[in-house]
Amino acid sequence: MSLVLEEPEFERKAAATLDKMVEALAAAEDEAYDADLESGVLTIRFEDGVRYVVNSHRAARQIWMSADASAWHFEWDGRAWRSTKGPEELWTLLSERMSGRLGRKVTLSD
Repeated sequence: MSLVLEEPEFERKAAATLDKMVEALAAAEDEAYDADLESGVLTIRFEDGVRYVVNSHRAARQIWMSADASAWHFEWDGRAWRSTKGPEELWTLLSERMSGRLGRKVTLSD
């Protein structure tokens, strides 16, 4: 069950999550992708030209992710960002998608 966050709290949680994500991606020191966070939009660019995008969506109070021609919306459940359409958790899903793209295990965590 998602919580309805007031805008300032949503902004704080979403920004902290995106900041942690770009830090985790940079800490991996992997040359197969480049991660850039600008104005609340995290763009992950792979060597083959594919891009994943993770961004905060203030109006919906969600974090949105697009990867591999699919898209997800995540809401805060009090402990994690959970998909509005299934059981997926944001960090886990991004790790799984990146693992599939790179052909090796990628583990990202906050």
